[in-house]
Amino acid sequence: MKSHTVKQLAKLAGVSVRTLHHYDEIGLLKPAHVGENGYRYYGEEELLRLQQILIYRELSIPLARIGQVLDAPDFDRLSALREQREHLREQWARYAGMLSTVEKTIAKLKGECTMKDAELYSGIVSPETQAAHEQWLIEKYGPDMEVAIEDARPAVEQASDAARATMMQELREIEQAIADAMQSGLPPQAAALDEIIARHRDWVARSWRKDCSLEAYSGLADIYLHPDFRNRYEAIATGLTDYLTSAMKSWAARQA
Repeated sequence: MKSHTVKQLAKLAGVSVRTLHHYDEIGLLKPAHVGENGYRYYGEEELLRLQQILIYRELSIPLARIGQVLDAPDFDRLSALREQREHLREQWARYAGMLSTVEKTIAKLKGECTMKDAELYSGIVSPETQAAHEQWLIEKYGPDMEVAIEDARPAVEQASDAARATMMQELREIEQAIADAMQSGLPPQAAALDEIIARHRDWVARSWRKDCSLEAYSGLADIYLHPDFRNRYEAIATGLTDYLTSAMKSWAARQA
């Protein structure tokens, strides 16, 4: 394989010359050699390393971590490619499911088909994301949380699409009412929120298929501070995450 200048490699890989210069500066991708003319030249080894860098970058791995992986004594490029192939196959299957849902939703909006409410979310929340949420809860709250998750799993899996859709619609209404209260200037500690917060607590208990004690409900507020939950609530209204968690804790304290 012939050598490539930095400009040639940038064009070949679809990255900027500045990016390759940056990779050189931080030691992530050094050229095979630098000519007397000052040009950087890259050979086959560097091209394969750049491929790994770009794959890991697309998998959202930070550059510093990529360097650690590639420079590890036990790094094996062939094994890495096989692992990446498996990961990408899984991602492809997930995105294929999401694409199918998007296409069906477009058809629904055009009046060309009907959809069950639950189908709107088919394939959007990945099993990996769900597992990550559960692991986060277990790490934060210990073995009792693992037992609670396993106890709740059959009820969630056995619920009908219609029942889940009804529950989610009710939750959206509750959350919007809380957001409206926040935007109206009502403090999260206000007793005027008691009715809607109590309704929220009742919804949680029904979704758990078990009693939601005041202690458990107050603890749930801490869970809502997880980045994924925060992203969800902030999409409804800016500031809703902190407002909701404060309202939940204040309500629980007033009931004690």
